[in-house]
Amino acid sequence: MAFSKEKRAGSISGILFVAIFAAAATMISDLQAVSALGISPLVVGIVMGIFYANTLHNQIPRAWDSGITFSGKKILRFAIVFYGFRITFQQISEVGMDGFLVSLIMLTSTLIIGSYLGIKVFGMDKDTSILTASGASVCGAAAVLATEPVLKAEEHKTAIAVSMVVLFGTISMFLYPVLYAAIIEPASGFLHMSPREFGIYVGGTIHEVAQVVAVPASVAGAPAEMANSAVIVKMTRVIMIAPMLIVLGLLLSYQAKKDGNASDKLKLAIPWFAVYFVGMAGFNSLQLVPENIVMTINQIDTFLLTMAMTALGMGTRFAKFKGLGLAPVYTAGAMFVWLVVGGFVITKLVVSGI
Repeated sequence: MAFSKEKRAGSISGILFVAIFAAAATMISDLQAVSALGISPLVVGIVMGIFYANTLHNQIPRAWDSGITFSGKKILRFAIVFYGFRITFQQISEVGMDGFLVSLIMLTSTLIIGSYLGIKVFGMDKDTSILTASGASVCGAAAVLATEPVLKAEEHKTAIAVSMVVLFGTISMFLYPVLYAAIIEPASGFLHMSPREFGIYVGGTIHEVAQVVAVPASVAGAPAEMANSAVIVKMTRVIMIAPMLIVLGLLLSYQAKKDGNASDKLKLAIPWFAVYFVGMAGFNSLQLVPENIVMTINQIDTFLLTMAMTALGMGTRFAKFKGLGLAPVYTAGAMFVWLVVGGFVITKLVVSGI
């Protein structure tokens, strides 16, 4: 136990140590050059954590490890629950059934394609494949973090998945405005998209929330409808993380029983924090909490998520990456192609009925 009498002092020191790193990550992410790239403090935090793990990790007392682990496990679950304060059911209803269907189809197909390619085609282990697929299919680094407790994956596998989200999410942020200006907006027929259609396409296929916000802002003269559609569809994908994790937990339990692993109980595989996340979003939908307090909660929650990501980075050693080669890049790259090309086709079929 992290707060047993013997470990209490070390755990508190470890948590404060992670908090200092997270505070530095937050300040770095606020720099104009960093924020312009849509890089969240979560990403900065894991990079700083990995740097620490591979350079200075022997310089702190081992007693602090329990606090670092607590930050990467317990604080993570707490932060995911309060992530629900970013969403209301009213926002999701505004985008309509077509936006919901695009989100559902892209999430499901990307998760299946990414997991299959990673495991069966490129030879990655199951955990890394699913983590990489969840990041691409739902909401980037936050989705990877939320999936990690369900899989009980090692820190370095989470770091690999997050790095793929950063790589291809950043490419998306620069690619989509160019595609819209050069091809989609001036084209006619199937290749043309209205601002609302393009917003749904962006929200349904780009990795991080910050990147989704950045794309319409990068399109010259983009109407508010584009940005609103993009963000709302993206938040629809975010809330879908809860049913995705529940289904994933049930599948893992079924597989464990099928393999004869009697120690895995079905109830233990259900990620209750995901259920609480939906409940928190439902509570937020009642709009009982003043907006300024909600904004403060979201700022605190982002900091807690940054702490969790930093702690995971602190458990990541480069030596653990050996043997993976370029498999994560191939897997994430294949999902990226599906998101860009397949997502365009799915959006046109669903929204325009073409």
